[in-house]
Amino acid sequence: MNAKKILTRIVQIALVLALCFFFPKFMLFFVVCGIYDVSRNHPLTFSVVDRYFFGNGVFTWVLSPFNVLMDILALPYVNKGIYKLEDLPKPYQDEIQAVIEGAYKQDLVGQLQRAAAAHARSMFFFKWYGADVKTVIDVPAFQRDYKYIKTIGVSVFSKKESTSKHFGPMRATLRVLYNVNDMDDDSAYIVVGGTTNYWRKSKLFIFDDTLQHQSFNESDKARYCLFLDIARPSMLPALVAWVVTLNRILFRGLNSIFYKKWKVIEAQ
Repeated sequence: MNAKKILTRIVQIALVLALCFFFPKFMLFFVVCGIYDVSRNHPLTFSVVDRYFFGNGVFTWVLSPFNVLMDILALPYVNKGIYKLEDLPKPYQDEIQAVIEGAYKQDLVGQLQRAAAAHARSMFFFKWYGADVKTVIDVPAFQRDYKYIKTIGVSVFSKKESTSKHFGPMRATLRVLYNVNDMDDDSAYIVVGGTTNYWRKSKLFIFDDTLQHQSFNESDKARYCLFLDIARPSMLPALVAWVVTLNRILFRGLNSIFYKKWKVIEAQ
């Protein structure tokens, strides 16, 4: 750990201790929520805990009370962490399949290649928390008024490009990934906790992205991954939909922060 990181860590620990001293009940609440939240990661190692409370997971910790509430509101649909398509209600499955079919129908990879070629990591948004977004190409299937799909995008890794380990911030949605182009070997994959999904073997992967995860493309070709955020299945779907809409309002314009290491390509 270099001097800058050590200094940052000292400041972080000092800040947490100060908050605990001046606001003990408030911090106890956040610590309990955080412990529950981080303990969902398997395997739970010291590095996971450290990254969650003092690294790039700290924003997820700040939002842990909200995320715990979302787990309660989603009952009796218990958060599985990692899902198969058949774990979701049939209407969810139908919407996901419609988006995937639309991607192939419009030759998504062929249309995005030119715009993505100049960047190590490219991000294209077509829908953001329920609101349509104009990008460099039109895909009619992505602009439909879906009931459960809230975000539609495409992430492109050039060859030999990977992310660091990180946590998504909010649990009002689940993340659906579908690798559109065919990969030739097992050098392109995603790791969520102790689970590794190789895109060559399984194109579809669904998970709770507030769990620590990391994406890899160690191959010699670009990787085009369709990603969707779907509203959490719940007995109170209208309430969950309202929370997703609230997220869009609160985090309007923050794509550049959440995806600061990506080139977010928009319509000219």
